Amino acid sequence: MTRIGLLSDTHSFLDPQIFTHFDKCDEIWHAGDVGAPSVTDQLRSFRPLRVVCGNIDQESSDLPLNLRFNLEELAVWMTHIGGTPPRYNPIVRPNLQLDPPDIFICGHSHILKVVRDPVMNRILFINPGAAGKTGFHQMRTAIRFTLDAGRILDMQVIELGKK
Repeated sequence: MTRIGLLSDTHSFLDPQIFTHFDKCDEIWHAGDVGAPSVTDQLRSFRPLRVVCGNIDQESSDLPLNLRFNLEELAVWMTHIGGTPPRYNPIVRPNLQLDPPDIFICGHSHILKVVRDPVMNRILFINPGAAGKTGFHQMRTAIRFTLDAGRILDMQVIELGKK
């Protein structure tokens, strides 16, 4: 069993509440647009971190554009600009069709969304919204969930407050 704290689009602002909300998490995942390197530094010092590069992050950063990995018998793909079912990013779509993960995570839109794709292999699509203060969103959000032997459990949306 692995407990996950998921956030995106911090844009250099890391709300201290994250550490309370994710205190029982085993890993933190960040779906891009980190902003200042101090955000990843703080998260890495708190829990193991999986993070991808967003469009505001410097191309010279050491953050990968995509992360594909297996955890708890589930295939996960995390990228920043992925689109949304059924309108996936045209760069992403062929890869999703060829090798669909169980869970596809992206950020970028600042729109919180958790949905199963009814057409594409029932992929669980997750966008945690935006945890930062920059953007058009009104409520800052993150997500917490558990992976356990091929199952996704206890999905919870966390509202961090208005930006």
